Amino acid sequence: MKSITLVNIGFGNMVSANRVIAIVSPESAPIKRTISEARDDGLLIDATYGRRTRAVVITDSGHVILSAVQPETVAGRLRGQQDAPEAVEDNDN
Repeated sequence: MKSITLVNIGFGNMVSANRVIAIVSPESAPIKRTISEARDDGLLIDATYGRRTRAVVITDSGHVILSAVQPETVAGRLRGQQDAPEAVEDNDN
């Protein structure tokens, strides 16, 4: 049986590490379009708890997951560096 490795994407939410294709910033127009299409298709998972989206995790199943932690932090956790700080700001300036 294949073991499942989970990575913390913030606030105790976990994603299967072997299903992650990309971890990207949400600022570019193509990523915004990807988020919108995933929402329309019912494949968007919002794990931000109302905070500002800082990372977008794209999986091999087509799911798009929004996270409130920086892409570098999620990537560090994916590499097994659990000491990466969880930087979350509550203000949406």
